[in-house]
Formats: sequence, structure tokens, C-alpha cells
Amino acid sequence: MIPRYARKEMVDIWEPATKFKIWYEIEAHACDAQAALGVIPKANAEAVWRAKDVEFDVARIDEIEAVTKHDVIAFLTHLAEHIGSDDARFVHQGMTSSDVLDTTLNIQLVRACDILLKDMDRVLAALKKRAYEHKDTVRIGRSHGIHAEPTTMGLTFARFYAEMDRNRARLVNARAEIATGAISGAVGTFANIDPRVEEHVCAQLGLIPEPISTQVIPRDRHAMFFATLGVIASSIENCAIEIRHMQRTEVLEAEEFFSTGQKGSSAMPHKRNPVLTENLTGLARLVRMCVVPAMENVALWHERDISHSSVERGIGPDATITLDFALNRLAGVIENLVIYPENMLKNMNKFKGLVMSQRVLLALTQAGVSREDSYRLVQRNAMKVWEQGADFKTELLADPEVTAALSPAEIEEKFDLGYHTKHVDTIFARVFGA
Repeated sequence: MIPRYARKEMVDIWEPATKFKIWYEIEAHACDAQAALGVIPKANAEAVWRAKDVEFDVARIDEIEAVTKHDVIAFLTHLAEHIGSDDARFVHQGMTSSDVLDTTLNIQLVRACDILLKDMDRVLAALKKRAYEHKDTVRIGRSHGIHAEPTTMGLTFARFYAEMDRNRARLVNARAEIATGAISGAVGTFANIDPRVEEHVCAQLGLIPEPISTQVIPRDRHAMFFATLGVIASSIENCAIEIRHMQRTEVLEAEEFFSTGQKGSSAMPHKRNPVLTENLTGLARLVRMCVVPAMENVALWHERDISHSSVERGIGPDATITLDFALNRLAGVIENLVIYPENMLKNMNKFKGLVMSQRVLLALTQAGVSREDSYRLVQRNAMKVWEQGADFKTELLADPEVTAALSPAEIEEKFDLGYHTKHVDTIFARVFGA
């Protein structure tokens, strides 16, 4: 991922130096377990730990790989250069490359997940704060982009909170599912390595042993992990789209914070564009782009092939780095979002009471008018508001068929905004708890 959309903490997880350090730890812990089982001399296992503080030379490993055409062998050769070939001769005993590669990938995904969970906590905190801040700030709800009925800005934030809270739970589950390791040797039979070695290595690295791993860890785990990232990305876009709509000039119910010195357009000095949320929409597409390849990686030939390898070398860093950046950008947008309650009221009243049509419809049916006739009476007055700019309540009061069923006081009462917000506290209790 390009530096423009990357944060250092997440990028560091995917740096070659980090990867080689994990490879080393896997090999060293495996040697400890092998020594404890009497498979290799204890002195050789202890010698491996002499490289504990070594900064592995990435360029040197690349140089060796240029000859060997095998990255794990290149690393093991470089490790032997540090601890001596005699002491290194028992390193990787009974193991296969996938034991190192797959276990490392899962460690990296777990670490990435821990960062993403912190990111989501920041987003959730921002959404909750703004939800309570605008719990009773009335705005028009829209369906199909058209005025529907009143809601509140707080409920808008609350629904995004609930969605992200579900996503956080999904991510916790995805972390648990991906936190497995495999040190099972060629085709996963443990023929040349004791299962207790796998148990020891996994315990040392915070993983659980993969129950059955062929020569690779099953990729349905990874498919679910990346699918979860894709869902989170879609939720980010869901929130971003709402903000972009609210910032449209004709709406202007909220807008991204526009800092001193910021420029909106190279050509039009008046512009204040929703660039951050537009960016989030694009970043969400990049994360979701990784989901299908992860799904396609599930089907591998027999006990092992490497068709998944090149895919994961790309989507592992790309999806996690991009999502990390996007979550932090979204949190910042929400924390600094400028909200205009007066514009919300102005927009709601643009069609002069029209949004109360359902209340009138229901009142007429309760007064004994058939639903078909009630709908006809309300719609014909509503159309005058759409087409002539009339006042809905005034038209209803002047319609003899309506006033034959409802008194002026009953009609007046149907235009009370408080009717639409009476259960906001109930919804908040469901979302945020008592």
C-alpha cells in the first residue's frame, strides 16, 4: 500500500525485518521443543538463541534467495551465518516451509487485528459521543433520497454505532479463527516432527494448534478473516456516504471540518468538498477487492500448492493497512464533523408539513374512513404541496372530506414533532445499554 494511505504501526507488521524475526522465533521455539523431546542436542537449541538480538540483514537474505530461489532456505542460510553451520544443522528439523510461512502469516494477521480493534474502539467512541450530543436534534429521514418522516441526528449516529459494534464482534471472532499455527511437516502428518513441538511453538506465540493442516493451514480461515475486513469496509462506506449526502450544497446538514488554509478546488476558491469521506468510499473498495481472492484461495490442490501465496503477500498488507488508515480517518471525520441543526429544521419544513402525511392517514382510518379513501384524501392534498408549494395543514383544513372525519384540533395535533421522537430513549437504551 502506498504511504499516503498507511500508518506506521500497521506497516511495521508487514516489513521484511518483522517477518524474519517471526520466522526466527518459530524456528528457535521449535528447537527448544525438539531438545526437550531429545530429538536434537540441547546445546544446539541454546545456540539458536544467540541470534535473539540480531537484526537480520534483509538485503543479504535477498542476495541468497537470488541464488536459491527459495525464501525460507535463504533465511535459514543467513541464520547459519550468525550462529554457525554446525549449531544450525538441527534448525528446521522435520519442518516444511509452510510451517514457518503459514504460522507467521497468522501471527501477522492477529497483530493486525489487535490494531484494527483499537481503531474500531476509537470509531465507536466518536459515534457514541456524537449520538448523545445530537440525540434530540431533529432532522428529516429520507427513503429513496426523498423526504420521509422526522428522525434525529442522534439516531443516525446510533445506527452507525450499532453496525460498527457488530463489526467489532465479527472481528473478535475473525481474530480467534485466524490465531492458529501449524508445525506439522510435509503434508501435515507429523511423520518427521512430534505434535508436541507444534503445541509448544503455538503456546509460545499466542496461537492454538491447527487441528488438521495438510501441508498448509486451511484457507477457509483466511477467507473468513478477509471477508470480515470487507464487511467493516462496507460499513465505513455506509457512514461516509451519509456524510457526503449531508454535505451536498442543497442539503448542508453537516460537513467535514474545513481547516484554516485548506483549499477545496484548484479552480473554484469557494469550494468545500467532502474529500475525506469520498476517500473513504474509495478505500472501502480497495479492502473489498481483497475478499474474492481470499475466497478463491480456499481451493488448493491436494495437500499443498502455492497458488494462494502470491495473493496473500499482496492482500495481507494491503487490506489491513488500508482498513487501519480508513478507520482512523473515519474516526477523525466523526470527531470533527460540523453539524447544522438549523439547516436540518429548514430542510424538514421545506415542503410545509408534508412529512406528517402518515399520521393524518392513520387518523382518518381510526376515524372510520376506509384506508383506500384515507390514502386518496391525504395524497390529493399532498400533491398540492409538491406541485404548487401549498401548505399541507392548510390544505387539509380546507378539505371538507377531511374535516368531516377530523376536527381542526385533531388535524393540528398531527403536526407535533415530538410524536416522532418519543421512543428515542428506548432505541438508545437498546443500542448503548441503560
